[in-house]
Amino acid sequence: MVEWTGKQFAYQQVADDLRRRIAADEFADTGQLPSFGDLQKTYGVTVTVARTAISQLKADGLVVSHQGKGVFLTPDAGRSATQLADPVGTLAELRDEVDRLRTEVGELRQRVTTLEGK
Repeated sequence: MVEWTGKQFAYQQVADDLRRRIAADEFADTGQLPSFGDLQKTYGVTVTVARTAISQLKADGLVVSHQGKGVFLTPDAGRSATQLADPVGTLAELRDEVDRLRTEVGELRQRVTTLEGK
């Protein structure tokens, strides 16, 4: 359910929860999100709020919609949603990767220097 305290817009709360659910692979079996009607019932919101939340997910590149068919996950939605849901964790992973690449580049420089010196 959405909290109507004014701290965060209702559509943002719905979009955030859907992002979390996408990251948890909750919709992986069907590849489809619940209908607007189901979103209204689940979150206690209007259809306008549900549509705006889905628009946010579209802007994030997590879903595409087909009129009369529904809203579907993009191929890499789970990974993308995980990154959006946990930017701190993603940043830590990127730092580790950069450190690893720096080490590899340093080793390659040493090998090139050795080969050029011969």
